[in-house]
Amino acid sequence: MKKRSPGRFAEREVNGVDDRGEAERVVIWIERLPGAQWAVGRAVNPQYRRSDEARRDDYVFQGHELGDALTAANEALEDDVVVSEQDGHVAKVRPFVREELLGPLERWFFGR
Repeated sequence: MKKRSPGRFAEREVNGVDDRGEAERVVIWIERLPGAQWAVGRAVNPQYRRSDEARRDDYVFQGHELGDALTAANEALEDDVVVSEQDGHVAKVRPFVREELLGPLERWFFGR
């Protein structure tokens, strides 16, 4: 996405090709939503969208447990990395980890 929302705590990008052989960019992120919910989003080629806002159908997970969000995010990331590698792209993308979310979470709670 072009503009990162304050609730978005971590993001990964996987580059590959689509079914027609054209370049494709997949962005996966973890964010904090109102109501103490974690969300995992996945958008394909978000740079071509009219708005920076995530769409409702971008979300692959919403729930209260950070561990569940990490699992969902890493599963989505792994799926896209595997497809990208099968298409001939060497994609070294680090997994999402709990520690990278704790600092932004503290700032989100206390830094407003």
